[in-house]
Amino acid sequence: MGHKTISGDGTSLAYARTGQGPAVILVSGAMSTGATLAPLAEVLADRFGVVTYDRRGRGGSGETGPYEVAREVEDLAALIDAAGGEAALCGVSSGGALALEAAASGLPVRQVAVYETPFAVHEGGKAEWAAYTERLAEALGQQRNGDAVELFLRLTGLAEEMIQGARHSPLWPGMEAIAPSLAHDAAVLGDGGVPRARLAALTVPVLAVAGGASPAWMQEAARAVAESAPEGTYRVLEGQTHMVEPQVLGPVLAEFFGG
Repeated sequence: MGHKTISGDGTSLAYARTGQGPAVILVSGAMSTGATLAPLAEVLADRFGVVTYDRRGRGGSGETGPYEVAREVEDLAALIDAAGGEAALCGVSSGGALALEAAASGLPVRQVAVYETPFAVHEGGKAEWAAYTERLAEALGQQRNGDAVELFLRLTGLAEEMIQGARHSPLWPGMEAIAPSLAHDAAVLGDGGVPRARLAALTVPVLAVAGGASPAWMQEAARAVAESAPEGTYRVLEGQTHMVEPQVLGPVLAEFFGG
């Protein structure tokens, strides 16, 4: 992250920019930084000026409490300003919820694309989300960051033996360090359901994408986002999972952002 900008509350934000053309800002999901989306940025860089950034409390960006989702929207406002005053947004996983909220907040956004924003579409999913957020708040409140990471990995469906393997891997300290930001993603997703009324107020084109090899509820969530937005489009990428390949997602985004 070679650049810095300052958000409305004085928080320093680290970002990188690659390519030339209309600005596109990539918004990462839980347990990730701007570097996570660098491969996707490279695919888009031949047509767009692509910004990746560390969301507050991660990587090279600062953290100013108390946390509010509105502060992360202000972060995107600062990044849009740094990128020339207007941008398209692409949010991956829970980053999609932030991208949609930023657009609904009236920021100068041209278009929004989201990949598998994990909104719950069934009551069982909402109940699971409520239980997770309660346990997450408890773990983080007691500074049990490792337990918070475990809760998140379990929520994603990772097998128990893989979670225990991760605990003993060299990556674990870094995961524990970023764990407090899981509370940010939880706040951005709210009660976990599809924010239909908020999406209905969007005045920009929205592309909601899911992987054909992902669980059915992920596809239903993406379809619900597209159907709730007045200018929504739904796409399925055959054979893709939540860990989407940049070479597959990139051209779909380029077509949408270039349209």
